[in-house]
Amino acid sequence: MVKVGACAVNRLDLNARSYRPEIQVFPHILGSDIAGEVIEIGLKVNTVDIGDRVVLSPNIPCEKCRDCLSGAENLCDYQQLLGFQTHGGYAELVKAPAQNAIGISERLSYPNAAALPIAYLTAWHMLVTRAEIKSGDDILILATGSGVGSAGLQIAKLHGARVFAASSTNEKLDRAKETGADFAINYKETDFMEAVLELTEGRGVDVVFEHVGAATWDQSIASLAKNGRLVTCGATTGNIGEINIRKMYQKQITLLGSALGTITELRAIVDLVGQGKLTPIIDSVLPLADAYRSHQIMEKRENFGKICLIP
Repeated sequence: MVKVGACAVNRLDLNARSYRPEIQVFPHILGSDIAGEVIEIGLKVNTVDIGDRVVLSPNIPCEKCRDCLSGAENLCDYQQLLGFQTHGGYAELVKAPAQNAIGISERLSYPNAAALPIAYLTAWHMLVTRAEIKSGDDILILATGSGVGSAGLQIAKLHGARVFAASSTNEKLDRAKETGADFAINYKETDFMEAVLELTEGRGVDVVFEHVGAATWDQSIASLAKNGRLVTCGATTGNIGEINIRKMYQKQITLLGSALGTITELRAIVDLVGQGKLTPIIDSVLPLADAYRSHQIMEKRENFGKICLIP
């Protein structure tokens, strides 16, 4: 049992309000990004102690299937997500498996810790594990102001990439440049694909960090260089996209799907934050009673980085 210190807000929370089939019982408590203090443990638990400060890995896998046993628990067909199939962190207390708890230092605030599980884990798995980014890569980050987009920007810069940040407002792009973006593209004012090709002298980028979906799919693929990789974790604007197969094999591009990440990856991220190599980007911290405001901010896409709730 964890006393919630902070819970970050995700677009997943907005989706859950739309009566997703995964949520069977109402009323339901949202919240997948949770950090807090352990206040009670089971009799057989020996991995955490009462009083430990922890961040919770959001994925609850079956731990029995082939994917789980191979260390790819984010592919488990039987996995549950805190705050989705189970009650989550929009509360004072939350129950979670002990193996999901990762210890954090006193120096890491609960809001900063709560910013990590969904956004930073997803971005890490996309860029590091799936796209295998390397120093010198050109990377286009779509919707850079979102939680996962701003996390992707930081992770890309950590690995020595040149980042093309695309966002809907100049204010968000100013924040992106402050965070390390090399180029800023306002996709409300210009075609981001044309901007990318102009900035790269017609070459395109090595990696497109895609999570918008149908509305940007064609432009995202057209923004890729030869041997480029498109990695996607979401489809906010629609699930269906087309591709010109001839252009795909002629340019030898790679399409990669990516979903969340593993607890091993999350531990690595927590370590990097502890070393000061990653700094969670927080847009705002609100009281839990203002959860509705946090959803309004996210629905209007007014945030840059994560929004956190404090019970």
